[in-house]
Amino acid sequence: MHDVSILPAPEIEPAENPEMAWERERRAYSQLLPSLLTTHAGQYVAVHGGTVVASGSDRVGVALDAYRRVGYVPLYVGLVGEGPRRGVRIPSPRVTSRVTQS
Repeated sequence: MHDVSILPAPEIEPAENPEMAWERERRAYSQLLPSLLTTHAGQYVAVHGGTVVASGSDRVGVALDAYRRVGYVPLYVGLVGEGPRRGVRIPSPRVTSRVTQS
């Protein structure tokens, strides 16, 4: 007969939620913003691990450069000097029915 050994189940850490990682990078961008306004005003910056990993004038180019440097991981790309984006509400035209008298 064969001896059978029962091993304990492996401990597997759950993968980090990408949304949480992106939110962490967005918060880091917000914290870095005061210093970025003096060093990178008007440029796009990519933030990963709480630091700027790429910058430039083209958003897509900055993102691609950052992915080349750190791999395909969650990061935040923002335009330095850009205020928070707000939605604009544009009311639709209203059609009123007019009763014409003959």
